[in-house]
Amino acid sequence: MATVTLDRLTKQYPNGFVAVTDLNIDIADGEFLVLVGPSGCGKSTALRMVAGLEEISDGDLLIGDERMNDVEPKDRNIAMVFQSYALYPHLDVARNIGFPLKLAGVPKAEIEKRVTEAARLLELEPLLGNKPAQLSGGQRQRVAMGRAIVRDPAVFLMDEPLSNLDAKLRVQMRAEITALQHRLGATTIYVTHDQVEAMTMGDRVAVLKDGVLQQVDGPTDLYEHPDNLFVAGFIGAPSMNLRTARLTSSTDGWRLQLGSQVLELSERVLDARPALRAYDGADVVVGIRPEAFEDASVAGENGRPRLSAEVSLSEALGSDLLLHFPLDAPSVEAGDPDALEGIEDRMVIARVHPRSTARPGSAIELSVDVDELHFFDSETEAAIRS
Repeated sequence: MATVTLDRLTKQYPNGFVAVTDLNIDIADGEFLVLVGPSGCGKSTALRMVAGLEEISDGDLLIGDERMNDVEPKDRNIAMVFQSYALYPHLDVARNIGFPLKLAGVPKAEIEKRVTEAARLLELEPLLGNKPAQLSGGQRQRVAMGRAIVRDPAVFLMDEPLSNLDAKLRVQMRAEITALQHRLGATTIYVTHDQVEAMTMGDRVAVLKDGVLQQVDGPTDLYEHPDNLFVAGFIGAPSMNLRTARLTSSTDGWRLQLGSQVLELSERVLDARPALRAYDGADVVVGIRPEAFEDASVAGENGRPRLSAEVSLSEALGSDLLLHFPLDAPSVEAGDPDALEGIEDRMVIARVHPRSTARPGSAIELSVDVDELHFFDSETEAAIRS
C-alpha cells in the first residue's frame, strides 16, 4: 500500500470552468478517506485526477513519494471501482475478476490462484461460473471489487459504488466494504454524495463545496465541531437547525433571542467559546442539532432553558420521535449568500424520546441543551469558538 498526497490539486477545463481548486489532502498508508459533498462539488473530478482519467491543471499528485501527474493510468498501481460495475456480460464471474490480470499477461495458474482468493474473501465462490445477468446488484458490486482486489494495487478508488443499490442493500454493502478495507489494510479514496455513508465508513471525511475543500476531519470531529455553516448544515441527518439569533448580555447574564423567544445562556457556554463575547448585541447564526432538544414533559426538571412550540408534524421512528415545529426566527440556508434574509416558515426538527406523547397540533415545551449549541459568524459563516 502507499500514501497519497494531493498538493494544491486543481482542475480547470478549456472553457474556463474550475471544477477543483487547490485541493490539499495527505492520505495515510492504509487510510479510508471519503470525499463527500453535493452533486457538482468536484469530488468525482478529484478522484478521476488521482486515477489519471482527468488531466491535472495545476498542483501535484504523489502516490508514495512518486509524482504521478504525467504517469499513464495503467502505470499508477491503482484500481478503481465504478458506480456502474462495468462488468463484461459475456464473461462469467471468474473471468470478470481475472480479466485485468489476463490483460497484464499474468500466468494462468497465478490468475486462478488470485481469483480464488478474492472470491473466498468476497464470498463469491459458489458464483464463479455465473454470468452478471444471473447476479443481484450486491453480488455484481462484489465482483467489481474482486476485480480490483486481484490487482493488489497500492490504492483503491471507489466512485459512488453503492448508488445503484436499494436502501437495505446499501447498508449491508457499506458494512462489508468497510470490513473488507480493514482486513486488507488498503489505502482507499471513496466518493459519495451520501453523508450517512461518509460518516459510517471513513477514517476521515473530506467535505467539498464548489470544488473547494471545506473541512477534512474524523467523522465525530466533523459532526461535533463543524468549521463553517456549510459543513454544519450538510453533515447530520436530520440536518442541523440553523437560525439567525441575537446575542446580548446584561447584569443577569447572557441570552439568545430566537425570534420572539429567549434562551438563557450560562457562563459555561461563553467560557467554552470565548470568541462569542465579542458578539454582544450582534446577530449570529445559531445551530441546534435535533438531538439537543427534549420533550420537557419526558425530561422533567433538568435545569435547561425551554422553547415553546406547536407541533406541525411528528415522525415515529421507533427508537426516536421527530417533531417538526415552526420558529419565528429567520432560517438560514448554509452557503446561501442571501442566507440572513432567511425565511421563517422552514420547520425546526427535534429528535426526542419515543415516550413523548406530542402529536400534530400539540403545544409542547422543549428543553434545549445549550452546551451543545453551535455558533457561526453571520458574514463569514465561520464557526465562532475560541
